[in-house]
Amino acid sequence: MSAEIDVAISIEDEAWTQALPGAEELCRTMVLATLQAAGGDFDGPAVEVSVVLTSDTAVHALNRDWRGQDKPTNVLSFAGLDDDEAPVVVGAPILLGDVIMAFGVCAQEAREQGKTLAHHAAHLVVHGTLHLLGWDHEEDEAEAEEMERLEAVILSGFGIADPYAEGEGQGS
Repeated sequence: MSAEIDVAISIEDEAWTQALPGAEELCRTMVLATLQAAGGDFDGPAVEVSVVLTSDTAVHALNRDWRGQDKPTNVLSFAGLDDDEAPVVVGAPILLGDVIMAFGVCAQEAREQGKTLAHHAAHLVVHGTLHLLGWDHEEDEAEAEEMERLEAVILSGFGIADPYAEGEGQGS
């Protein structure tokens, strides 16, 4: 992975920084680890990933408007490579996409699953970043299992338990 990778972090809900002071560095680290582990061949132009840490209200609106789901969710991914109408500018970075996380849902899930917010957020960043790279768990059971295994491998490198293992609570 020799291309320049820019990870832009935007914190729109201060609850994230209050509950997770290292949120920006955590997100940046997990995006980079995921891109490396997923074997992305980034030898060409620079790439950019955006991570937005926001509120349940903001994610609820996005989930309703873009997915037809009238409720908040933990993480949404919008892959830039899926947009056939996106302009291509020679020399400009390739926008892999956006990972958007809802504070209240993530914090509630962490509590219910007996995890720290840091570990749960790390998992969701990995999960969301894999979606940006084209991974999907909705349509193909084998791909879902492979995605879960890759998530577990990435997280284990940081001492984070497999979120799909028995007794570790639900995955995302």
